Amino acid sequence: MKRAWTTLVFVLLIGFVLSACAAPAAAPSAPGEAAPAAQVRDFITWYQYDEKNEDPASDERVGNQYLRDTIPQFNEAFAGKWRWVNQPKAWDRMTAELVAAVQAGGDVPDLFEMGSSGLTELYKNGALQDLREWASAQSWYADMDPNALKACTGPDGGLYCIPIAERPHLVYVWKDRFPEGFPTTPEGYLAAGERLKAEGLYAMTFFGSTDFNGNGATRAVFMAFASFGGGYDDGEGNMLLNRPENVAAVEFLRTMVQSGYVPEIAFAGGFQEEEAFKDASAGSFPTGLFGYRYVNPLTAPNGTKYSKGNEEDMLDAIAAGDVILRPFPAPEGKTPGCNNEVTGFGIPVGAKNPEAAYDYINWIMSPEQNADWVLRPGAGFPALMTTRASEQFQTPFYKQAGEVVAASACRPWHGSLERRPEALRLIMNAVYRLIKEDPTLDIATELQRAQDEYNAGG
Repeated sequence: MKRAWTTLVFVLLIGFVLSACAAPAAAPSAPGEAAPAAQVRDFITWYQYDEKNEDPASDERVGNQYLRDTIPQFNEAFAGKWRWVNQPKAWDRMTAELVAAVQAGGDVPDLFEMGSSGLTELYKNGALQDLREWASAQSWYADMDPNALKACTGPDGGLYCIPIAERPHLVYVWKDRFPEGFPTTPEGYLAAGERLKAEGLYAMTFFGSTDFNGNGATRAVFMAFASFGGGYDDGEGNMLLNRPENVAAVEFLRTMVQSGYVPEIAFAGGFQEEEAFKDASAGSFPTGLFGYRYVNPLTAPNGTKYSKGNEEDMLDAIAAGDVILRPFPAPEGKTPGCNNEVTGFGIPVGAKNPEAAYDYINWIMSPEQNADWVLRPGAGFPALMTTRASEQFQTPFYKQAGEVVAASACRPWHGSLERRPEALRLIMNAVYRLIKEDPTLDIATELQRAQDEYNAGG
């Protein structure tokens, strides 16, 4: 018994000595020092771009490359704190997927790349955090274009996205197809259409199909409605299609189509309408400012080929003077109209690391990062006024685009409409029936039918 007790004491003493010699626990990091690697947290984003897609022919190659370039930069800038992990999503399903994730209590990103066109659906479904208080305390807030902030503002006055770039719509024009200048009135457009038809050409190609849930209603169709003085809503959340200005706009589009001034491919869907501008068989193409990314390669009326097969084709054609940018034609006494959207970021409800999103947004707003984001994934004008005045935005493309926007009354197509996917579908279906499917239909009756269906669903 004594021997056993002696052995036990000896073992305990040895254990005590060994524990005393063990390495001490790591001390907590001092302020300003990098945290231990184990404490680095993932910063999750949903972009429509995929840094792992290195296909040089991808429509989204610019955004894909941007992420490849900047993810390492961000990770270096926030080493020891955040690790940027992007989860690419399809551009036309991102909004619905986020809404579903929030409502199901599932995993959501810390930051969501978004456009203002999806704001109402996200707001209505409680998917986004109100960033008003946080944003207004940031140094860059006072430098923001008020119109850009307005596009991110919800019905309750909350700020549900941070705008980085504005994307107005305008008309891309082959200059040589309009030797007397691009028409400023619908009558002039029709006259040019007749002249070009005699040459086997077309005055205009546009998104005329009902593809992508009626997305064409945000483009040339809205430009025509707005330029005639019309629009889609009454300012109080109701659809207002059946009004004289809209009827006149549809009459104009119907005449353009039925007279043969628009190619058949304009109604094929899948963005095939772009082909008629690429080969210059159509003299003009009303679309978003960002359209230059996708319309390539190009062959000018004079035979010059712009065939790098990327966004530089359109920029080169503009710099050479073969392509010019113009407002949509408007009746005498009216101001050309267009849709204006912003693109930027939202922070979803349920985000695990909103602080990472705050850090990221402030990083993007820095002079070192802002212009690059606008020029590449943003594909628009900077929402920050100081960035807009920078050297990168003094090119022929941006100068002409700025002149077009200054001469136009651009606004978000949806106005006060909340059920935007439904509105797009109803509007584009009605316009398609009237200008293409059955041009004998009464315009006012069909517009009223779409209007009543939307308003009854509220």
